[in-house]
Amino acid sequence: MIAFTSSASPHKAWWLALGAALLGLALNAHGAIAQWAGYHAFADARHWLGVPNAENVLSNLPFLIVGAWGWTATRGSPAWRTFSLALVGTAFGSALYHWSPDNASLVGDRLPIAWACAALLCGLMSERVDARWSSLGALSAALIVASGSVAWWWLGERQGHGDLRAYLFVQFLPMLLVPLALLTKMPARGARAVPDATWWTVLALYAAAKLVELADHAVLEALIVVSGHTLKHLLAAAAALCLLRGARSGAELQLR
Repeated sequence: MIAFTSSASPHKAWWLALGAALLGLALNAHGAIAQWAGYHAFADARHWLGVPNAENVLSNLPFLIVGAWGWTATRGSPAWRTFSLALVGTAFGSALYHWSPDNASLVGDRLPIAWACAALLCGLMSERVDARWSSLGALSAALIVASGSVAWWWLGERQGHGDLRAYLFVQFLPMLLVPLALLTKMPARGARAVPDATWWTVLALYAAAKLVELADHAVLEALIVVSGHTLKHLLAAAAALCLLRGARSGAELQLR
Protein backbone atom coordinates (compact mmCIF):
# COMPACT_ATOMS: atom_id res chain seq x y z
CA MET A 1 0.00 0.00 0.00
CA ILE A 2 1.29 3.47 -0.92
CA ALA A 3 2.04 5.67 2.06
CA PHE A 4 0.73 9.22 2.13
CA THR A 5 3.56 10.52 4.26
CA SER A 6 6.84 8.86 3.35
CA SER A 7 8.56 11.96 1.98
CA ALA A 8 6.33 14.76 3.22
CA SER A 9 5.38 15.69 6.75
CA PRO A 10 2.16 13.98 7.91
CA HIS A 11 0.52 17.34 8.62
CA LYS A 12 1.06 18.66 5.11
CA ALA A 13 0.23 15.41 3.33
CA TRP A 14 -3.08 15.11 5.11
CA TRP A 15 -4.12 18.47 3.70
CA LEU A 16 -4.11 16.77 0.30
CA ALA A 17 -6.17 13.87 1.58
CA LEU A 18 -8.65 16.31 3.11
CA GLY A 19 -8.90 18.26 -0.16
CA ALA A 20 -9.61 15.07 -2.12
CA ALA A 21 -12.24 13.99 0.41
CA LEU A 22 -13.98 17.38 0.35
CA LEU A 23 -14.11 17.40 -3.45
CA GLY A 24 -15.62 13.92 -3.45
CA LEU A 25 -18.17 14.86 -0.79
CA ALA A 26 -19.12 18.07 -2.61
CA LEU A 27 -19.73 16.22 -5.87
CA ASN A 28 -21.71 13.53 -4.08
CA ALA A 29 -23.85 16.11 -2.28
CA HIS A 30 -24.49 17.93 -5.55
CA GLY A 31 -26.17 14.92 -7.08
CA ALA A 32 -25.96 13.61 -10.62
CA ILE A 33 -24.40 15.97 -13.17
CA ALA A 34 -25.80 15.42 -16.62
CA GLN A 35 -24.08 16.46 -19.81
CA TRP A 36 -25.78 19.66 -20.85
CA ALA A 37 -27.95 19.85 -23.93
CA GLY A 38 -26.16 21.18 -26.97
CA TYR A 39 -22.75 20.02 -25.72
CA HIS A 40 -21.69 19.02 -29.24
CA ALA A 41 -22.76 22.34 -30.80
CA PHE A 42 -19.38 24.08 -30.93
CA ALA A 43 -19.14 27.63 -32.19
CA ASP A 44 -16.74 27.02 -35.07
CA ALA A 45 -18.07 24.51 -37.61
CA ARG A 46 -16.12 25.86 -40.58
CA HIS A 47 -14.58 23.41 -43.06
CA TRP A 48 -11.09 23.78 -44.49
CA LEU A 49 -9.58 21.61 -47.24
CA GLY A 50 -12.28 19.03 -46.69
CA VAL A 51 -11.75 18.87 -42.92
CA PRO A 52 -14.99 19.44 -40.97
CA ASN A 53 -14.79 21.64 -37.88
CA ALA A 54 -11.26 22.27 -39.08
CA GLU A 55 -9.84 24.51 -36.37
CA ASN A 56 -11.12 22.31 -33.54
CA VAL A 57 -9.70 19.24 -35.30
CA LEU A 58 -6.32 20.64 -36.32
CA SER A 59 -5.69 22.47 -33.04
CA ASN A 60 -5.06 19.05 -31.49
CA LEU A 61 -1.76 18.76 -33.36
CA PRO A 62 0.16 20.52 -30.54
CA PHE A 63 -0.87 17.72 -28.15
CA LEU A 64 0.75 15.21 -30.48
CA ILE A 65 3.94 17.24 -30.78
CA VAL A 66 4.21 17.96 -27.05
CA GLY A 67 3.43 14.36 -26.14
CA ALA A 68 6.01 12.94 -28.53
CA TRP A 69 8.64 15.37 -27.26
CA GLY A 70 7.73 14.65 -23.64
CA TRP A 71 8.13 10.90 -24.16
CA THR A 72 11.77 11.38 -25.14
CA ALA A 73 12.49 14.25 -22.72
CA THR A 74 11.30 12.52 -19.54
CA ARG A 75 13.02 9.13 -19.77
CA GLY A 76 13.23 7.42 -16.41
CA SER A 77 10.07 9.09 -15.10
CA PRO A 78 7.10 6.68 -15.45
CA ALA A 79 4.48 9.25 -14.41
CA TRP A 80 5.58 11.93 -16.87
CA ARG A 81 6.10 9.44 -19.68
CA THR A 82 2.57 8.14 -19.07
CA PHE A 83 1.36 11.73 -19.12
CA SER A 84 3.13 12.22 -22.45
CA LEU A 85 1.50 9.13 -23.95
CA ALA A 86 -1.88 10.37 -22.73
CA LEU A 87 -1.26 13.63 -24.59
CA VAL A 88 -0.65 11.68 -27.80
CA GLY A 89 -3.89 9.80 -27.16
CA THR A 90 -5.65 13.10 -26.55
CA ALA A 91 -4.46 14.43 -29.90
CA PHE A 92 -6.05 11.53 -31.78
CA GLY A 93 -9.11 11.15 -29.55
CA SER A 94 -10.02 14.82 -29.59
CA ALA A 95 -9.37 15.20 -33.32
CA LEU A 96 -11.63 12.24 -34.12
CA TYR A 97 -14.31 13.56 -31.79
CA HIS A 98 -14.30 17.03 -33.33
CA TRP A 99 -14.35 15.52 -36.82
CA SER A 100 -17.76 14.06 -36.00
CA PRO A 101 -18.98 15.14 -32.55
CA ASP A 102 -21.33 12.73 -30.78
CA ASN A 103 -21.38 10.81 -27.51
CA ALA A 104 -19.70 7.72 -28.97
CA SER A 105 -16.67 9.65 -30.26
CA LEU A 106 -16.64 11.68 -27.04
CA VAL A 107 -15.63 8.52 -25.16
CA GLY A 108 -12.43 8.43 -27.21
CA ASP A 109 -11.84 12.08 -26.36
CA ARG A 110 -12.45 11.82 -22.62
CA LEU A 111 -10.49 8.62 -21.97
CA PRO A 112 -7.00 10.00 -22.74
CA ILE A 113 -7.86 13.26 -20.97
CA ALA A 114 -8.74 11.25 -17.86
CA TRP A 115 -5.48 9.28 -18.23
CA ALA A 116 -3.50 12.53 -18.48
CA CYS A 117 -5.14 13.82 -15.29
CA ALA A 118 -4.37 10.54 -13.49
CA ALA A 119 -0.73 10.56 -14.62
CA LEU A 120 -0.36 14.23 -13.67
CA LEU A 121 -1.70 13.47 -10.20
CA CYS A 122 0.75 10.57 -9.81
CA GLY A 123 3.58 12.84 -10.94
CA LEU A 124 2.64 15.49 -8.38
CA MET A 125 2.24 12.96 -5.54
CA SER A 126 5.51 11.20 -6.37
CA GLU A 127 7.37 14.52 -6.13
CA ARG A 128 5.63 15.95 -3.09
CA VAL A 129 4.50 12.95 -1.02
CA ASP A 130 6.00 9.55 -1.87
CA ALA A 131 8.08 8.37 -4.83
CA ARG A 132 6.03 5.18 -5.03
CA TRP A 133 3.17 7.15 -6.58
CA SER A 134 5.19 6.91 -9.80
CA SER A 135 5.42 3.11 -9.61
CA LEU A 136 3.79 0.80 -12.13
CA GLY A 137 1.24 -0.32 -9.54
CA ALA A 138 0.15 3.19 -8.59
CA LEU A 139 -0.02 4.36 -12.21
CA SER A 140 -2.01 1.28 -13.23
CA ALA A 141 -4.48 1.82 -10.41
CA ALA A 142 -4.86 5.52 -11.27
CA LEU A 143 -5.44 4.74 -14.95
CA ILE A 144 -8.05 2.11 -14.09
CA VAL A 145 -9.92 4.59 -11.90
CA ALA A 146 -9.69 7.24 -14.63
CA SER A 147 -11.02 4.80 -17.23
CA GLY A 148 -13.81 3.78 -14.88
CA SER A 149 -14.92 7.40 -14.50
CA VAL A 150 -15.46 7.69 -18.26
CA ALA A 151 -17.10 4.26 -18.46
CA TRP A 152 -19.48 5.22 -15.63
CA TRP A 153 -20.63 8.28 -17.57
CA TRP A 154 -20.92 6.40 -20.89
CA LEU A 155 -22.88 3.45 -19.52
CA GLY A 156 -25.26 5.80 -17.74
CA GLU A 157 -25.58 7.98 -20.84
CA ARG A 158 -26.63 5.00 -22.91
CA GLN A 159 -29.39 4.31 -20.39
CA GLY A 160 -30.52 7.93 -20.42
CA HIS A 161 -29.08 9.07 -17.09
CA GLY A 162 -25.42 9.90 -17.62
CA ASP A 163 -23.56 11.21 -14.57
CA LEU A 164 -20.32 13.18 -14.97
CA ARG A 165 -19.39 13.38 -11.29
CA ALA A 166 -16.73 10.66 -11.36
CA TYR A 167 -15.14 12.11 -14.51
CA LEU A 168 -15.16 15.63 -13.06
CA PHE A 169 -13.55 14.30 -9.88
CA VAL A 170 -10.70 12.78 -11.91
CA GLN A 171 -10.31 15.93 -14.01
CA PHE A 172 -10.36 18.53 -11.24
CA LEU A 173 -8.64 16.65 -8.41
CA PRO A 174 -5.10 17.45 -9.68
CA MET A 175 -6.02 21.11 -10.11
CA LEU A 176 -7.17 21.18 -6.48
CA LEU A 177 -4.23 19.29 -5.02
CA VAL A 178 -1.55 21.22 -6.91
CA PRO A 179 -2.29 24.58 -5.23
CA LEU A 180 -2.77 22.81 -1.89
CA ALA A 181 0.68 21.25 -2.20
CA LEU A 182 2.20 24.60 -3.16
CA LEU A 183 0.41 26.69 -0.53
CA THR A 184 1.33 24.26 2.26
CA LYS A 185 4.93 24.46 0.99
CA MET A 186 5.37 20.74 0.47
CA PRO A 187 8.95 20.49 -0.84
CA ALA A 188 9.67 19.10 -4.28
CA ARG A 189 11.80 15.96 -4.21
CA GLY A 190 13.25 13.54 -6.73
CA ALA A 191 14.94 13.63 -10.09
CA ARG A 192 12.06 15.21 -11.95
CA ALA A 193 10.69 17.69 -9.48
CA VAL A 194 8.67 20.34 -11.28
CA PRO A 195 9.47 23.79 -9.79
CA ASP A 196 6.74 25.66 -7.93
CA ALA A 197 6.77 28.52 -10.44
CA THR A 198 6.12 26.06 -13.26
CA TRP A 199 3.13 24.58 -11.43
CA TRP A 200 1.62 28.05 -10.94
CA THR A 201 2.08 28.78 -14.65
CA VAL A 202 0.39 25.49 -15.53
CA LEU A 203 -2.54 26.32 -13.26
CA ALA A 204 -2.93 29.77 -14.85
CA LEU A 205 -2.87 28.33 -18.37
CA TYR A 206 -5.36 25.62 -17.43
CA ALA A 207 -7.72 28.15 -15.84
CA ALA A 208 -7.51 30.30 -18.96
CA ALA A 209 -8.24 27.23 -21.10
CA LYS A 210 -11.39 26.46 -19.12
CA LEU A 211 -12.56 30.08 -19.31
CA VAL A 212 -12.25 30.35 -23.09
CA GLU A 213 -13.86 26.91 -23.44
CA LEU A 214 -16.93 28.17 -21.58
CA ALA A 215 -16.93 31.31 -23.74
CA ASP A 216 -16.62 29.36 -27.00
CA HIS A 217 -19.22 31.31 -28.98
CA ALA A 218 -18.40 34.70 -27.46
CA VAL A 219 -14.70 34.33 -28.31
CA LEU A 220 -15.49 33.47 -31.93
CA GLU A 221 -17.83 36.45 -32.22
CA ALA A 222 -15.15 38.73 -30.81
CA LEU A 223 -12.08 37.39 -32.61
CA ILE A 224 -13.75 35.95 -35.74
CA VAL A 225 -10.68 33.92 -36.73
CA VAL A 226 -10.63 31.57 -33.74
CA SER A 227 -13.16 30.14 -31.27
CA GLY A 228 -12.90 29.64 -27.54
CA HIS A 229 -12.70 25.86 -27.90
CA THR A 230 -9.80 26.08 -30.34
CA LEU A 231 -7.98 28.41 -27.94
CA LYS A 232 -8.69 25.93 -25.15
CA HIS A 233 -6.76 23.24 -27.06
CA LEU A 234 -3.81 25.56 -27.61
CA LEU A 235 -3.68 26.77 -24.00
CA ALA A 236 -3.97 23.23 -22.63
CA ALA A 237 -1.14 22.08 -24.91
CA ALA A 238 0.96 25.04 -23.72
CA ALA A 239 0.28 24.03 -20.11
CA ALA A 240 1.39 20.46 -20.87
CA LEU A 241 4.57 21.69 -22.55
CA CYS A 242 5.36 23.92 -19.59
CA LEU A 243 4.87 21.01 -17.20
CA LEU A 244 7.04 18.58 -19.15
CA ARG A 245 9.78 21.19 -19.58
CA GLY A 246 9.71 21.68 -15.83
CA ALA A 247 10.10 17.94 -15.31
CA ARG A 248 13.00 17.78 -17.73
CA SER A 249 14.78 20.80 -16.23
CA GLY A 250 14.54 19.24 -12.79
CA ALA A 251 16.27 16.13 -14.04
CA GLU A 252 18.98 18.14 -15.79
CA LEU A 253 19.71 20.14 -12.65
CA GLN A 254 20.23 16.94 -10.66
CA LEU A 255 22.67 15.60 -13.26
CA ARG A 256 24.93 18.68 -13.06
